[in-house]
Amino acid sequence: MDNNQINNIESTLLSDNYYILKKYNFDYLMPNGKWVNQMREVYDRGDGAGILLYNKTKKTVILIRQFRMPTYLNGNEDGFLLEICAGLLDKDNPEACIIRETEEEVGYRLKSVKKVYEAYSSPGVMTEKMHFFVGEYTAAMKVSDGGGLDSEHEDIKVLEIPFKKALSMLHNGEIVDTRTIVLIQYAIIHKLIE
Repeated sequence: MDNNQINNIESTLLSDNYYILKKYNFDYLMPNGKWVNQMREVYDRGDGAGILLYNKTKKTVILIRQFRMPTYLNGNEDGFLLEICAGLLDKDNPEACIIRETEEEVGYRLKSVKKVYEAYSSPGVMTEKMHFFVGEYTAAMKVSDGGGLDSEHEDIKVLEIPFKKALSMLHNGEIVDTRTIVLIQYAIIHKLIE
């Protein structure tokens, strides 16, 4: 990191219970030439990967439904979200991660995936960079019922949804996960399912 506008970076560990939360104090050079001291809390949970699974023949996508405590605390009545399959890289490369997560969460063993985007999830507070993929699935690729890993206490419901219904769910506010919205819009723009 080399930036002439930032000096005197000091970090304080606030929590490392699950991921890392630190407070950073630093001096920042404003456009008017004055240095100001700023403070930010930064959450480091690692980078992730997510995938929109689609079937051109059946005109379907696979989404998952799982409980997300932060959404429950912020207005999501039951805490459950409809989402793409996703997971943390865990020191894997993004492609290997998403192939592994797809098999664990939804029970499909993919041979290939296509990376379409790479973006910061919430750059004001998190270090996480998401790697976005799309991948075609067929019935022949199904190797299990999915549902996540017991060791990770995952409770994942796998949903195969007609693409038109997913679009309707997006427009009526049933799909509110940003990662899922991004990949459904990618599917629309690039006509993955017609």
